[in-house]
Amino acid sequence: MEFFNILGAFIFYYPIVMSIVWMLGGLFFYFRRERNQPKRPNLKSFPLVSILIPAHNEEQDIEDALTSILQNEYPNFEVIVINDASTDNTLNIITKLQEKYEHLKSLNLTTNMGKANALNYALPMANAEIILTIDADSMLDPWAIHWAVWHFEHFPRVGAVTGNPRVRNRTSLIAKIQTAEYSSVIGLIKRTQRLLGKVMTVSGVIAAWRKRAIIDVGCWSTDMVTDDIDMTWKLEKHFWDIRYEPNMICWMLVPEKYGALWGQRKRWAQGGVEVLKKHFDIFSDFRNRRLWPVYIDYLLGVFWAYAFIIALLLFTANILFFQQFSYATFGNPFLYWNGSIIAVVSLLQFLVSLIIDRRYNSKMHKLYFWVIWYPAIYWIYNSLAVVFATPVALFKKAGTDAVWKSPDRGIRGS
Repeated sequence: MEFFNILGAFIFYYPIVMSIVWMLGGLFFYFRRERNQPKRPNLKSFPLVSILIPAHNEEQDIEDALTSILQNEYPNFEVIVINDASTDNTLNIITKLQEKYEHLKSLNLTTNMGKANALNYALPMANAEIILTIDADSMLDPWAIHWAVWHFEHFPRVGAVTGNPRVRNRTSLIAKIQTAEYSSVIGLIKRTQRLLGKVMTVSGVIAAWRKRAIIDVGCWSTDMVTDDIDMTWKLEKHFWDIRYEPNMICWMLVPEKYGALWGQRKRWAQGGVEVLKKHFDIFSDFRNRRLWPVYIDYLLGVFWAYAFIIALLLFTANILFFQQFSYATFGNPFLYWNGSIIAVVSLLQFLVSLIIDRRYNSKMHKLYFWVIWYPAIYWIYNSLAVVFATPVALFKKAGTDAVWKSPDRGIRGS
């Protein structure tokens, strides 16, 4: 039973320890870099920014998204929307908006080629050195571009700036939990990783790039399921700096159906493992040593997911078939005092995120109750996604383009 005791301890203590690390890192980042920031940065100049928006079957959201972007407070930008072989009314909406906004350009692809290909084809059309990429369902904060430009203006080694996506559909339990997740988990992780100097991934929803850096690493990889994670690692391996800017906000829609959420999480998991597989060579170059902790942490996360699911299955089988409860608890971190500690840590972590995020959303406290469901529901859901996605990533044929299907953008009213 010694092995099971060690395994059970790892299953329980690993997320607790990492949660404490994220909370401390997030608070340190906040008090050192965020707390006294102005509403918008003081820019000495306003260089041209090219905004690239890949779109595939986005007829329900593309007009709202483009309108919010085209009416941004930044005075010098162009918008290039890439219609990636949409089969709905997306192209007609884009054409209609082009008649209204003269600095809106479009690229129409007749074959579904995927997000990375769409961005690569549109890049030569961009006249700016600063490139902003944003999802076609997202609404841009009026001052988001200012904050992105500030980093490029002050730090020549910055290759990319990852933004702060916020959830705008909160009608269902799934959406509410994701709202808490983006704040109390993803936001704290990015702050902590930024303090350590290396970020696991930019947010594919909203990110800004230096065009020279994109070209330096060979543009977006078309065979990676999550091109944003891969691009982050390529830039950091070439010693470009990645910044996290919490004031660079966009408002996005998240999946509200279990099937769509499963597809999203499985894609994220597959993309993460693909990156681990592709960029293992960082250990052969001592100059990339600051990436080692990020790599090892993600690898431990994959191992934890497998350990959690296997132990949970053993726990269930022991109860159902052998009726031996006392020796089966190692696989279930929610029993006895373990569950109480996990609940307290989750609530404390969300409390920390509330302190930090009240600057960006004063109503986050209304979601405080829902965060207690995060470990109970999402640990199982995300762990299963990792278990199913890892073999796909490891045995995937290299060079296969990653294309996309019509996304789920939340529950719609009739």
